[in-house]
Amino acid sequence: MTAPQIDRSTLASALDTVVDDAPRSVPGVVAGVTDKDDTLYLKASGYRDVGTKTEMTTDSVFAIFSTTKALTGVAALQLREEGVLDFDAPAKEYVPALGDVQVLDGFDDSGQPVLRAPKSDVTTKQLLLHTAGFGYDFFNEQYNRLATEHGQPSIVTSSRKALQTPLLFDPGTQWEYGSNIDWAGQVVEGITGKRLGEVMRERILQPLGMNDTAFTLSDTTRDRVATMHQREADGSLTPTDFALPDPEVDMGGHGLYSTVGDYLSFIRMWLNNGSSASGQQILRPDTVDFAVQNHLGDLKVKMLPGVIPTLSNDAEFFPGMPKSWSYTFMINDEDAPTGRPAGSIAWAGLANLYYWIDRRNGIGGYWATQIFPFADAGSVGGYLDFEKATYDAVRG
Repeated sequence: MTAPQIDRSTLASALDTVVDDAPRSVPGVVAGVTDKDDTLYLKASGYRDVGTKTEMTTDSVFAIFSTTKALTGVAALQLREEGVLDFDAPAKEYVPALGDVQVLDGFDDSGQPVLRAPKSDVTTKQLLLHTAGFGYDFFNEQYNRLATEHGQPSIVTSSRKALQTPLLFDPGTQWEYGSNIDWAGQVVEGITGKRLGEVMRERILQPLGMNDTAFTLSDTTRDRVATMHQREADGSLTPTDFALPDPEVDMGGHGLYSTVGDYLSFIRMWLNNGSSASGQQILRPDTVDFAVQNHLGDLKVKMLPGVIPTLSNDAEFFPGMPKSWSYTFMINDEDAPTGRPAGSIAWAGLANLYYWIDRRNGIGGYWATQIFPFADAGSVGGYLDFEKATYDAVRG
């Protein structure tokens, strides 16, 4: 399909309406759209911090949470290309600690976890597809019980102990969103002998010019960080002192800081079949074609229940529509009401960051806020309006 011609002034007019209106419901936002060649739209509105009234700017730095996952997926795909990572091999070959993982079969009468050996080994494929069996405490009640009753650290502590959780089921039998891709990052480290951040910097970030993206803040990014806000029960927004810690482990599932401009460069790589807009190859075109397919088989992406209300509401994109999973994105199996065509790839981050990549039409976008809990009505509603306005403008 030939990508549509996009008139930038028409697009800007349509998107300004959404972005300029966003501070009615969120502290501040940075939103952008790109095609294969360049950023078509990038704008900020509102505040980085509603308490200090510091203005949001387009170079504001965000904790991007699970929008980190796709970059870890690229690092794994690169190693697969090189023949040093077999997605179907037991992942314990690369990370011996995965050989010790057990399945949680509930809790006994005294409240202690009941554990057993899994029926098969975890594979890297399962880690990347969220079928290995790892979960999150804010989306799974059993994991939340491990945290509240047994002291299991939150994954956002970026500690090694936070990774040491049991499986919720035998590998490959269900889809459960969780810390699987944090473990995939450990696979990358086991093969390369380097920290994940270093691998990303050498293989992805520097080639794409993503100079503001890293697992730790630098002197050039620290002063641009947007403050995290908490949505209170009455709908108000309170600035918090939340910050990701200096990581003991580079968490491939959630740990990066970045800017919208940087992430648009990453989206462009997918629109350009694995190359930067300037032609530097990150992935081979055949790898891209392989990666964006549905690899779940008959399994489907499920609704994410908000088990910890301060961190997440119940969350599901396009309820009632089937969704699959690729390496490492959600796929909408049917055309979405925003105008996003079937087969597009997308995902989100816990602090209400959202993106989509439409390879058919050659466009993608990213919407960044810093709000807990996830699936905040003001932010996700603004994002969906932003995406729909993009398609309305493109299709004229």
